[in-house]
Amino acid sequence: MAGNLSFEKLKKMVAEGTVDTVVAAIPDMQGRLMGKRFQANYFVDTAWKESHCCKYLVATDLEMTTVENYASTSWAAGYGDYVMTPDLTTLRLLPWLEGTAFVLCDLLDHATHKPVPHSPRAVLQKQLKRLAKMGLKMTTATELEFFIFRETFEKMKDQQYHVMTPISPYNEDYHIFQTTREEDVMRPIRNGLYGAGIHVESSKGEASAGQVELNIEYSDALDMADTHVLVKNAVKEMAWQNGRSVTFMAKWHHSTAGSSSHIHQSLCDENGKSVFYDPSRKHGMSQIMEHALAGLLRHASETTFFLAPYVNSYKRFAAGTFAPTSTVWSVDNRTAGYRVVAPDTESVRVECRIGGSDLNPYLALAAQIAALISGMEGKLPLEAEFSGNAYGANEARGIPATLRAATEALRNSTMLREAMGEDVVDHYVRAAEWEQEDFDRVVTDYEVKRGFEQA
Repeated sequence: MAGNLSFEKLKKMVAEGTVDTVVAAIPDMQGRLMGKRFQANYFVDTAWKESHCCKYLVATDLEMTTVENYASTSWAAGYGDYVMTPDLTTLRLLPWLEGTAFVLCDLLDHATHKPVPHSPRAVLQKQLKRLAKMGLKMTTATELEFFIFRETFEKMKDQQYHVMTPISPYNEDYHIFQTTREEDVMRPIRNGLYGAGIHVESSKGEASAGQVELNIEYSDALDMADTHVLVKNAVKEMAWQNGRSVTFMAKWHHSTAGSSSHIHQSLCDENGKSVFYDPSRKHGMSQIMEHALAGLLRHASETTFFLAPYVNSYKRFAAGTFAPTSTVWSVDNRTAGYRVVAPDTESVRVECRIGGSDLNPYLALAAQIAALISGMEGKLPLEAEFSGNAYGANEARGIPATLRAATEALRNSTMLREAMGEDVVDHYVRAAEWEQEDFDRVVTDYEVKRGFEQA
């Protein structure tokens, strides 16, 4: 699923006038695309080598606040520049934007031209290099769920997000008639992404009114993360083009289901053969797979922030909602935090069900890989399989219930500090702290409605 456009082809299309704009972007800390729109002639002449952006792009919150107390950049340090270096293997046309090509960039230090260690793409690349030294590669797919609303983004904002109408009036899980009524949005999304070289498998209704799931074919981890961030941006763009809005919030309303990003993951050798499969063992799970899964389970609390990065993310973890509440493992059991899928086949893999659709895929996958490696290097034994309804497993290891708890688990993680680096972990601890600090200072609608008259 790498880009479907060579640099030579791009130059030809620019010369012919069929491409006039090149979007060059980086994924920010929140997994959004940030960058520039280049006049195409300038890009193919000059900017294909490098461009520049402000350091604060990987030191802000959702609202682009210049957050204090980051070591990497600050007002005192002057908020200088990073170098944006296009990864030309990600070049592609965007069929839903006329005359437009797209490329992802890596962030480099302006002085040293070395990767910026806390930039999301670099965080994942570091863990992939660790896997490569072991002769292994990750294959993964990150499912995406989101809600479609009848109102436009602009109307939502004008209404202070107080009147939001899901595009369907009822639970549309696998519902064909209702999803037919959404094809004015979903058909352009499927076809547009496919035209951009992204192998869309399907879209389907999900377990709440207006909720949709989009499935993309599995790939290697970096390519999947690159695809994930482009898909989210594309869905927003095409919803906007068709007079609708969407949200990837983990929980947009307390009465609805949450939106997840389940991470299917397995490891293969350099020849592409799964190292998770062993037909002689129970469920077809190799010893390597058992060690890897044991690592995921042992370090589940430490990695939760990278799967649930906001205060809102933790509202999703509720019994009876298909979102997990405990980090047990089970075979084909959607109540467990980690589900073993396709047992006794060469496709046997682990599905992490903890992540919400608000996660940053680079950081989520990097944390999963770090935990996998820890389990394999330490030859950790796999705990007993859980059977039954995990929502009733009161003695099981729970998912951190709040962002505060997940932040402390991240702060105190020796494993992640050794795997990612002290500076990287401290950077994201600060991001988590700020998210909580910012929420704590705001009076919410809940407080006003509950206490205005009665307090």
